[in-house]
Amino acid sequence: MAKTLIINAAQIATPIGFHARHGAEMNSLRVLDNGAIVVENGIITAVDDFSKLRNAINDTDEYEILDASGCCLIPGFVDSHTHVVFGGYRPQEFMERVNGTPYLEILNHGGGIQDTVQSTRRLSENALTALTLQKLDDMLEQGVTTVESKSGYGLDTDTELMQLRVNRNCLKSHPITLISTYLGAHAIPQEYQHRSDAYIDRMIHTVLPEIKAHHLAEFCDVFCEDSVFSVTQAQTLLTAAKSMGFGLKIHADEILSLGGAELACALGAVSADHLLAVSERGIQMLSKSNTVATLLPNTAFCLKKPYAPAKKMLDAGCALALATDFNPGSCYTDSIPLLFALAVLQMGISPEAALTALTLNGAAALNRADRIGSLEPGKQADILFLKSPDYRFLVYNTCKNQVKKVMKNGKLVYQSHG
Repeated sequence: MAKTLIINAAQIATPIGFHARHGAEMNSLRVLDNGAIVVENGIITAVDDFSKLRNAINDTDEYEILDASGCCLIPGFVDSHTHVVFGGYRPQEFMERVNGTPYLEILNHGGGIQDTVQSTRRLSENALTALTLQKLDDMLEQGVTTVESKSGYGLDTDTELMQLRVNRNCLKSHPITLISTYLGAHAIPQEYQHRSDAYIDRMIHTVLPEIKAHHLAEFCDVFCEDSVFSVTQAQTLLTAAKSMGFGLKIHADEILSLGGAELACALGAVSADHLLAVSERGIQMLSKSNTVATLLPNTAFCLKKPYAPAKKMLDAGCALALATDFNPGSCYTDSIPLLFALAVLQMGISPEAALTALTLNGAAALNRADRIGSLEPGKQADILFLKSPDYRFLVYNTCKNQVKKVMKNGKLVYQSHG
């Protein structure tokens, strides 16, 4: 039996629980000084004051000892909304947006997502896998131990399936756990312009059954937005996906308030994401549901848009998650330090709520709060060793990566040399 004892942690800071925390609950962390953690076969079996654990352990010789002196220990980050599998880049589009061209205008003129679709279609599976592994290395260095990875840059069947296979390839060869989401409804393919209903029909009757048969994705997502897919189309696709056993996620109310949050709640989606333009009714429905509201402040920052109303949603009792939305267009950054800074300094939520949102609630947004997202007995030992002695340095040392070591499933998989 593999046993590890982590000792002398300056601080252990973690949310507690096996489901999403709502509203004011998100501000509560368990904080221990001079803490220790016992890990057996990749699972946390005890978290307590070091002196108490030392007295409870009969023979420390059975354990590998890791000294965490000077470090704060927190759960591994769960980035529950990304588009990490893609080919090509879009710097020209970025500059167009900086100069004032709206995102939807770029999309309607054949740029945006369509540009990345063409670049991704040109790549082989091996090339796309290699590119993705490089991106995952960067995410690991920032403390991400679980990431949701969407397709959506193929739009044709072959490339969509290839993107999902790349997720599986990376899951087998990288320490980060990848969770696959099918996002064929990311944009209307050039081949289906003015025939979006036919595209929805093809996804339902051809693509989703193929994905399910080969176990390539756990979730189905849709970009519900003006000039993309309507609420009615989103409902049609997601209802069919749910009947096939897929979990549901929705790109909801990002630019216009169309009722995406309301649809997510009505269908029992695991998350509604973006929500910059969420309605009052949407907030109230989210607060009474198990649907996690996943906010993506890095995207609002890059698009120069107002942030989602995080404080209002917390006050209403919603369960909030935070994620990077890393993608080559609207948010070409996977920066966790930026995410913390924006959440606390611009959106007005507490450092405690931000940490909960990027750990336990991020896990809940992937149906995994029962196994990851907190440091407590029974949870997987996904543990970050911070360079600083206090979790508040995640915000206080603004936009600085705090991660010194990363433990995944009880094994050290990354150590900073800085």
